[in-house]
Amino acid sequence: MTTQVKHYIDGEFVTGSGDKVIAVTNPANNETIAEINCATVAEVESAIASAKTAFETWKEVPVSERARVMLRYQHLLKEHHDEIATILAQETGKTFEDAKGDVWRGIEVAEHACNVASLLMGETVENVARSIDTYSYTQPLGVCAGITPFNFPAMIPLWMFPLAIACGNTFILKPSEQDPMTPLRLIELFEEAGAPKGTVQLVHGDKTAVDVILGHEDVKAISFVGSVGVGQYIYKTGTDNLKRVQAFAGAKNHCVIMPDANKQQVINNLVGASVGAAGQRCMAISVAVFVGEAKAWIPEIKEALANVKPGVWDDENAAYGPVISPAAKARVLKLIAQGKAEGAECLLDGSDFTVPGYESGNWVGPTLFDKVTTEMSIYQEEIFGPVLCCMETDSLEDAIELVNNSPYGNGTSIFTASGAAARKYQHQVEVGQVGINVPIPVPLPFFSFTGWKGSFYGDQHAYGKQAVRFYTETKTITARWFESDIATGPNMTIALK
Repeated sequence: MTTQVKHYIDGEFVTGSGDKVIAVTNPANNETIAEINCATVAEVESAIASAKTAFETWKEVPVSERARVMLRYQHLLKEHHDEIATILAQETGKTFEDAKGDVWRGIEVAEHACNVASLLMGETVENVARSIDTYSYTQPLGVCAGITPFNFPAMIPLWMFPLAIACGNTFILKPSEQDPMTPLRLIELFEEAGAPKGTVQLVHGDKTAVDVILGHEDVKAISFVGSVGVGQYIYKTGTDNLKRVQAFAGAKNHCVIMPDANKQQVINNLVGASVGAAGQRCMAISVAVFVGEAKAWIPEIKEALANVKPGVWDDENAAYGPVISPAAKARVLKLIAQGKAEGAECLLDGSDFTVPGYESGNWVGPTLFDKVTTEMSIYQEEIFGPVLCCMETDSLEDAIELVNNSPYGNGTSIFTASGAAARKYQHQVEVGQVGINVPIPVPLPFFSFTGWKGSFYGDQHAYGKQAVRFYTETKTITARWFESDIATGPNMTIALK
């Protein structure tokens, strides 16, 4: 029997009354494992109304009590870690180890939300003028919303709603319709942690649900992670409706390899960073830039990639799983074909890869291109598949220029033994997150996820201190008290009822 994925509206798990039904499929064989009834306009509006009502009481809950909800929640997430990872692996196709990493990185943000009292502290200056003090408070916005993608169905929702709610807001989560069971389990555990009715709502659906959220006057802030086109739409529509928006969009991440780098470390890290999670990561390394003699290592990288084998989620020997859908596979194969047609040298072609017994799955094997130029489609577009493009430059300066000419600025890395080269790179590169001998420099939650340029639309980034600023307003008070008003003697009056 097919699982019916529930919405969570006004403290109740409900099937929903929408006529449009979306099948949730196992990417390894494309068999239907669940169904969702897309939320209607009325159901999304009901969720927003419930969140608005709940905000009036939740914002008054002491910050220490809000933190205790997060403490209970992170404990439950850890207790159910492997269970959540199993659900995640089955609906995304990720290997079990990769799925566990997805869950754990989300737990780290939930842990960070437990420290919300310190994060909400304001500022004070005494005697800004004679007998006048100024101080600031940090207060919540109201109803916030998150629209999340398929590739990290645990981590990215957990980037958003725990911290937003800990700050005193209420929250509407609209996750990807391609893997909704993981977010549902997250919300079930949040309810179990003692979150009051209405503090969080879960609605499943398509653009209809998104547009209600974007246009509703009671939604104050929107967080989004996804593709470039949708990110631009979310940001423009949301800000046109006078909302705060943080929209994380596409990427084209470069790894610069200097000839003095540790060769084996380069090979090991490039393989994992390029094809891990089937390349479906906004921080994946999709372009390797070899400086000078480092280009001689490309044949060994090819050999290492050729030994990487995808497989189903519970295959302990599988390096990664299928891409999310037939449409995603078709797009990756189209770009591989374009790369060949445009003159790139395909050293390793994963277009025809299959896993025995799962031939109908969305499989793409490791793919390696050399002689890639900036004019080619495989360089200009985010492939979001297990494809690595190799490029060559004569100098570090040329490599920096290449990276800085990219319209994206999500992440980059440099592998080198030279502190001077690393310092020059980190200082001059126009990318928000830089790794030095680290391939995927995703910061831990006490920092923020800081993509630049076409990878991000907005002002304040996800998690860390920037997210607290995004989910709150600052109120500044200037106070003056007159010494002449101080009572001079004891008050002996007894108040009578």
